[in-house]
Amino acid sequence: MTEGMLSVPEHDVARVRDAIPAPRVAIVLGSGLAGLAALVKDAAEVPYTELQGLPEAGAVPGHAGALVCGTLEDVPVLLFKGRIHQYQGATALEAAYPARLAAALGCEVLVLTNASGAVSERLATGDIVLISDHINLMGTNPLIGCHWPEDGTLFVGMRDAYDPQLRILAFSAADEENIPLHDGVYAALLGPSYETPAEVAYLRNGGADIVGMSTVPETIAARALGLRVLGISLVANDAAGVGLSHEEVLEAGRLAAGDLQRLMLAILRGL
Repeated sequence: MTEGMLSVPEHDVARVRDAIPAPRVAIVLGSGLAGLAALVKDAAEVPYTELQGLPEAGAVPGHAGALVCGTLEDVPVLLFKGRIHQYQGATALEAAYPARLAAALGCEVLVLTNASGAVSERLATGDIVLISDHINLMGTNPLIGCHWPEDGTLFVGMRDAYDPQLRILAFSAADEENIPLHDGVYAALLGPSYETPAEVAYLRNGGADIVGMSTVPETIAARALGLRVLGISLVANDAAGVGLSHEEVLEAGRLAAGDLQRLMLAILRGL
């Protein structure tokens, strides 16, 4: 496990432990996907403004900025309602805060959700994609500047960044709920501008199926800290094509909310 800069303030750990002593799964809810938080039982909410390790950043529509603690399907969970993005001025380390806090609290699994644009022509708005791998085109990494750990390495293996067993579980859950679930490679860019047609062609030729502006910093930090990662993406628009407004991204999230919630609950039942 890496040390040093990947740690979070003790204040943050203590603040969240007051709400949930032993969480097992952390879930980051992307654009328009915050509805799952309403299903949490015995919920307690911690505003991001009470967490010292998060930078002050302007609010992004669809990202509520609060940590919800409680249980889903009898599993103790942390739900991050919204995330901090690098396009808001955050560093990769700050964007990876959910993974860092989840590890400090002893979580076993980190589930990352996001809204993305379709790069592959086989995908369309409203499709749900299980992330199989990623391409980091953000130009940075949350491990830059971290201390060399005494019992490990900063050269973290990323071959199975998205846990194969969790992916099998997710596909089984989708079958159980009769929810179509696609498979694809996620390309991460800084944003906040959307991609040009030339960039989309470049991404498609490079093997990407979907494109977004998050998730990769959290995944890298999570793997460095020993968390198992599952990534789920909602295709909210055709990249450089249809629906290139944030409002339409949020609307796509609202329309797919039922399927995403049922899928997530089925995954939690299988853990």
